[in-house]
Amino acid sequence: MKVKVYNIKFYLIKVSCILLLFLTSYQLWAQYQLTGKVIAQRDSSVVKNCKIYINEGRQTALTDSYGQFVFHNLPEGRYTVQITDTSFRYKKTEVLIKGHNQHILIQLEERSDTLKEVVVSDQRTDFGFTHLRAVDNMGIYEGKKSEVIIPDQLVANLATNNARQVYSRVAGLNIWENDGAGLQLSIGGRGLDPNRTSNFNVRQNGYDISADALGYPESYYTPPTEAIGRIQIVRGAASLQYGTQFGGLINFSMKKPVKDKKIELLARQSAGSFGFYNAFTSASGTMGKVSYYNFFQYKRGDGWRANSHFDSYTVYANVNYALTSKTSLGVDVTQMGYLAQQPGGLSDEMFKENPQQTNRQRNWFKVNWNLFALHIHHTFSQSSEFNLRVFGLSAYRYSLGFRPNRVATIDDNSARDLIKGDFTNWGAEARYLKRYTLAGKPAVLLVGGRYYHGLNYSTQGQGSIGKGADFTYVNPEEFITYRYHFPNRNVSAFIEHIYYLHQKLSLTPGIRYEYIDTRSDGYYGSISRDLAGNVINISRTNEKRDNPRQFVLAGVGISYKPATHIDIYSNISQNYRSITFSDMRIDNPSSVIDPNMKDEKGYSIDLGIRSEQTTAYSYDVSFFYLNYNNRIGEVQFADENNRVLRRRGNIGQAVILGLESYVEGDLLHIFYPNNELWSGIIFANTALIHSTYKASEIPGVKNKQVEFVPTVNLKSGLRVGYKNIKASFQYTYLSDQFSDATNAREGGVSAVIGLIPAYTIMDISASYQIKRVKVEGTLNNFANRMYFTRRATGYPGPGILPSDGRSIYLTIQVKI
Repeated sequence: MKVKVYNIKFYLIKVSCILLLFLTSYQLWAQYQLTGKVIAQRDSSVVKNCKIYINEGRQTALTDSYGQFVFHNLPEGRYTVQITDTSFRYKKTEVLIKGHNQHILIQLEERSDTLKEVVVSDQRTDFGFTHLRAVDNMGIYEGKKSEVIIPDQLVANLATNNARQVYSRVAGLNIWENDGAGLQLSIGGRGLDPNRTSNFNVRQNGYDISADALGYPESYYTPPTEAIGRIQIVRGAASLQYGTQFGGLINFSMKKPVKDKKIELLARQSAGSFGFYNAFTSASGTMGKVSYYNFFQYKRGDGWRANSHFDSYTVYANVNYALTSKTSLGVDVTQMGYLAQQPGGLSDEMFKENPQQTNRQRNWFKVNWNLFALHIHHTFSQSSEFNLRVFGLSAYRYSLGFRPNRVATIDDNSARDLIKGDFTNWGAEARYLKRYTLAGKPAVLLVGGRYYHGLNYSTQGQGSIGKGADFTYVNPEEFITYRYHFPNRNVSAFIEHIYYLHQKLSLTPGIRYEYIDTRSDGYYGSISRDLAGNVINISRTNEKRDNPRQFVLAGVGISYKPATHIDIYSNISQNYRSITFSDMRIDNPSSVIDPNMKDEKGYSIDLGIRSEQTTAYSYDVSFFYLNYNNRIGEVQFADENNRVLRRRGNIGQAVILGLESYVEGDLLHIFYPNNELWSGIIFANTALIHSTYKASEIPGVKNKQVEFVPTVNLKSGLRVGYKNIKASFQYTYLSDQFSDATNAREGGVSAVIGLIPAYTIMDISASYQIKRVKVEGTLNNFANRMYFTRRATGYPGPGILPSDGRSIYLTIQVKI
């Protein structure tokens, strides 16, 4: 009965969304024009091709060769006009239209001015955190919960991609911190598994970077934070535009080419605890119609625990060419590779005894990631734009090691387990954005389509008995026990539309069609040995699956702006997550896969209030409700030999709801607005979450707390600045959380499930800039707390993976 009610409810939503997308309002207002001219303040020369926004991007215009622009068919009211140009400083002004047409003259200042040896560029806030505009870079975000992180404005440890600091302003995120070098990003939220951020749609410059967006959506590559211009996060409502993931979207928007120089060089050298070294160098510039941004990063380290050495490098090149004044072409190429030794997991007793200990010397992990993208952008007119991205991935990940279910077992130098995954994917995504007037009111239409093709290959078998990183199979024809091809296909189309029902009220319905076909073709087997280790039997079972399905997702958002700096928003959107090929079949000594596993389905609701276009303070307080049906998870069970194993499958219906709040303000600016030398910013990011399994056929699960959901998730701190000196303090607290659906508290011999105890971490960072040189320093976990955030089920465990103790880092940056 619940399923029927659920289907009827969302059938009505879908019908309503479709009607809203094609019905119009018949109320007509008197229509006026807003015209204007944009000139340079320095010499009164006209500014051509300058972009003008009205009220958060509801309508846009470009200045012509005379610096003039015009907006037609505007009803009476007050309008916020925003002006952006790459060569001039951002400007905003208010215009009142009442009873007649309006004409304004806008003077722009040069984009960069040298003031007291500091280069000052336009920015929306000085917090390093904001949210997306209603219409931003070919996307619609009106009525959605979104966050934007600006790394250059943070006082944090960027060299190690320290996620605890970089994402500290994003409410409710649960971060796994077993990788002190930032090689991989593992974040979740609202009950989502943080493992390699696999419950988010992860992109770079708008295209996929995970292993396989459908079959294996794990992100082994994370861009260096030093190269990122903005990190854009859109919660569950992103499912309509970007795909079906419950978490939503994380998009790493890389830094843009410098427009006013032929070449700008940036060099950063970092060193720190445990042999850490990081070198980052970038070059950027514009020469006529060609612009570029390139970087190279190399980093190495020995790790907080023994057997944790790593070497990593990343190369990125972005080149853009302006074919005409309306058409641009760009190419992105990314190459990343690293080799990491992995110290293995610990049992609860081992962690209590000594968190830094390790009994694994022969475990290795190797990744090679190659991304390619071609993007074309065309502006048909001041109100219509088209964007096409064609992208591809050629990559592999290899894992090698001794990993028995009993993690305290001493390595006997026997043959190691070797798993190889090769990924070859490509896709294309096109978007068309149209701003127009509908029944006398502004409206925005976004339509798009996507095709995705994946062909992935996975094998598992016996590796060498040595200690080094030897990723070759021993007698592969006989000892490979797992070999599969995973071809995937995905075709989707979506449409979203903003209806501005009133100057302060908007409605944004949307629908998305998805066709998904996930396949597997291969075999799995087992090797039986006697007590002396001799092979007595090898078995193999051929298996072939084809799982095509299609469906429609729907959602609707609403935004109400009662005042200039206040936005009240709400949305409801359906979500969907297909099973991955690691869910379908993998050989793990402590895990069993349910062969009847089904895709996850559900919906998410957000209701919140946030600040708009403020510089002295910022806030976003929201309530969310998240419903999972067929939630995939793990539970313990005993097999016929009385061995305690884990079964991965559909657990049941999970409901997660909570309050997420982020508040930040420059107290010195608020109380002393004329003070220009000092700043004193304080922030508090709090998530209070309740989670429960409402229904489950598995004994001992119903009414239990959902895994990966701390009841209290708090990150707060302050930043003090005087002229070119800035210092920050951050406090992090997460309450107890569970790692499996039965809420087991003891980890047992494998330690892969059990309680993750509450922990508190404090960090201090500082920076000083003089002319072209900047010095940064960070003291992470200065109280030297021993804690862990993850119990790994496979690599790099199994078992408890301790987080780093106290560490210190120093960075010197030079820009010329």
